[in-house]
This record gives sequence, C-alpha cells and structure tokens, in this order.
Amino acid sequence: MSTDDPTDQSPAPGTSPDPASIPHRFDPVGPEALKALAHPLRIALLDAIATHGASTASGLAQRLGESSGATSYHLRQLEKHGFVQDVPGKGTGRERWWDRPAGGFTVALPTDPDDVATMTATQTINREFELSRQRKITDFMLAAPDMDPAWIDGAVLTTMHLSLTREQLAAVSAQLHDAAEAILAPYRDQHELPGARPVQLHLNIFPLVDGKENPS
Repeated sequence: MSTDDPTDQSPAPGTSPDPASIPHRFDPVGPEALKALAHPLRIALLDAIATHGASTASGLAQRLGESSGATSYHLRQLEKHGFVQDVPGKGTGRERWWDRPAGGFTVALPTDPDDVATMTATQTINREFELSRQRKITDFMLAAPDMDPAWIDGAVLTTMHLSLTREQLAAVSAQLHDAAEAILAPYRDQHELPGARPVQLHLNIFPLVDGKENPS
C-alpha cells in the first residue's frame, strides 16, 4: 500500500528473495518485521536517516529531540529486522554509525483480514509515514517565502484528477513507479554532493473514498 525508497532496490526486511528475481516494486515487509517497525520513533529514525544520511544515535537524538538511550535502543531493534545497518569502517564500539540498507520496502495490507495485530501495525506505519510527508510539505510552504527562489522554481506540488478502472489504476501506478525509478537513478547517493540538499518526491495514486464505482 505504501513504499519507502531511500536508495537502490534490495530485498525487503523480513524477507529473503533471490536477488536476481527482485521485482520493480519492493517486496512487502514480513509480518514480524512489520510489527517491529510499528513505532513512531522507529519510523522517525528511518525517515531521518533516509533524508539526511548516516548518523549516530546521539546525532539522531539531537535531531529528533529524543534521548540517545532511546534512539540507540530503537536502532538496535530496527537492525534485528534489517531496516538499518552499521556503516562499514566508520564509528567505534562506543559510537556506532547507522545507515539504511540499499533499497526500499513496501508496507502492504495483510492477506488475512482477521490478523488484527498485523493490520494494526500496517495502519500505524502508513499513518506515521503519511503524517511525516504532510509535515514536510507544510514546512516547505511556510518556509518558501524565505528560501532561495531557485529552489522554489524547481519545486512542484501537483494534483491530477482521473476516473480509472481497477486495471487502469494498477497499470498507471506501475508505469509511474517505473518512470520515477528511471528518472531518479542517476541522482542516487548524493548526500555529500556539493550544492545538493535533501529533496523528497511523493508519488501517490489512490481511489477516493467518497467516490463511487460506475456500474459495469
């Protein structure tokens, strides 16, 4: 239902697919990893690392207004399920550096509608990621008058309205995802590039809840 993609494609946490058979869309997170991720601070930690690059528990604590003990604990829990990893050759035993593994992951609705725990975890994760996106857009709109006009000119907030069948929705979604991957591929891993700053692209296409399906 939702996808978080900080870098290149890789197996989703909690799963171990054959690397040669990874599809264009990231595999759904496994149930146990999903439940481990369903915590607002853990989602905030993933988002902060994806946005600003590798960091220590202390650096993340300062950025998020949390204690280093809390961020360290939650990072270790995320590590158990493959959501974060040590940065090779960086840090010490006392101060580990953490980064996201290459790739993204998909948070999908559980196939068993009676699996209340997984459904709750899924809803929590999707809600927290969407709240984060909303905050970033609101912050941008409020700060825009004080930003360099060159950055404002390159930004776009667009809404498009369509009527689609289920099959058309799936097809358009897949085409948009593949197009975005192709366009963004040359710009991956630029956290240290001079003149670059964090930029976030939101790609949402979904059926409106207050809409009705036309009779066939």
